[in-house]
Amino acid sequence: MHNDSSLQTEMPMNQFDLIVVGSGPAGRRGAIQAAKLGRKVLVIEQGKRVGGVSVHTGTIPSKTLRETALNLSGWRERGFYGRAYRVKQEISADDLRQRLIITLNHEVEVLEHQFARNRVQQMRGKASFVNPTTLEVVKDDGETLLVSATSIMLAVGTKPFRPNYMPFDGKTVLDSDELLDIAELPRSLVVIGAGVVGIEYATIFSALDTHVTVIDPKTTMLDFIDKEIVEDFTYQLRDRNMKLHLGQKADKVERLDDGKVLLTLDNGRRIVTDMVLFAAGRMGATDTLNLPAAGLEADSRGRLKVNPETFQTSVPNIYAAGDVVGFPSLASTSMEQGRIAARVAVGAIAMEPQKYFPYGIYAVPEISTCGLSEEEVKERGIPYECGIARFRETSRGHIMGLDSGLLKMIFSMKTRRLLGVHIIGEGATELVHIGQAVLNLKGTVEYFVENTFNYPTLAEAYKIAGLDAWNRMGEIKQELPKA
Repeated sequence: MHNDSSLQTEMPMNQFDLIVVGSGPAGRRGAIQAAKLGRKVLVIEQGKRVGGVSVHTGTIPSKTLRETALNLSGWRERGFYGRAYRVKQEISADDLRQRLIITLNHEVEVLEHQFARNRVQQMRGKASFVNPTTLEVVKDDGETLLVSATSIMLAVGTKPFRPNYMPFDGKTVLDSDELLDIAELPRSLVVIGAGVVGIEYATIFSALDTHVTVIDPKTTMLDFIDKEIVEDFTYQLRDRNMKLHLGQKADKVERLDDGKVLLTLDNGRRIVTDMVLFAAGRMGATDTLNLPAAGLEADSRGRLKVNPETFQTSVPNIYAAGDVVGFPSLASTSMEQGRIAARVAVGAIAMEPQKYFPYGIYAVPEISTCGLSEEEVKERGIPYECGIARFRETSRGHIMGLDSGLLKMIFSMKTRRLLGVHIIGEGATELVHIGQAVLNLKGTVEYFVENTFNYPTLAEAYKIAGLDAWNRMGEIKQELPKA
């Protein structure tokens, strides 16, 4: 294996082993992985700073916004002190932005340091294909440069879908990128789109006591999540006076003279609001890449088709990873995709990813899930049993003042193995990893019954749910081991 310095001298200035377009989760993980294997790597990023959508407009900002909203509003303490309780009486958009700037700067610094430490070269500019191995880069200062590589990885991510019929103005009618720059918090907000992005922002603003309405043409939401969890989630949203207009479409969106926005729904209903967030889907950011020059074609949503094991496109030396390849479009899975793609691209062995990965929705309340939903288990005709624990049953839940939140596990009656874990409530995205480990290690209901969990913790809900299922599965004579 070559070390970095020998590769640098052997190769021409603009020739690389791997060029990565985009520096989001997939791009940065892929670039660093290839560099650690001693390859000469270039990352091309068109944004002003590295990090991609994840750091600047997506994952990190929305989660920071959520944390700030919950802290300043006193949301977590309202179980004790009532709904009127607030840590800060008047919360401004500037309060939210201050914490955001600190977090983003830190994320960028960490990433810059990782690239420098691993000798990953960087270039600012817009990249487009000249042929399958060569890219033209138009730098910020207008200079044009040609760079080529044995392999190229596209990790360009996505951008908000912005249909022509929406009167976007960046102030009262916005997409999810523009929402982070609002001058003041709206008293009322209509969110068009009940997908993950729309629901996360809708519930965050609801926690800030903004009056929120969600509109979506589909009659259901979050269909990939276990139905019982979605029902509990829907109940909690309605309980805090969020309006859900599912199965309805916004036919017309008009800005009014007084600065408000009027929406007319397909059933004739009219809604006047301070602000509209359009969050109905995202597009792969591939339109400026000149894909035909490389022999590639994107689908109608700008996404690229890849081999799900190697992340190779139809052109053998070109790989794609992250949101640009479609579902599941998570920062966590994108990182793994980028790492696997980079290993394959430079000829290293790539281990197959674990079968079950967790899905996290950072709404208020959080939802996280791993493995099969009850609907999927039924479809497969597997005899099963469920165990449920409500957070209010745990001592830690009492201490925290939780009156909602539940953990649900599904087990096979035949093998007693865990098939799926589904959680809604405080800390769900952290708690899910216990279930994920048991799932991937093929553990059974006995794991939860026989093991000791810290007390008091929310993780104790695993024990409660495990016992609930074990009691229901009792006709299989299996005694607990004696103490």
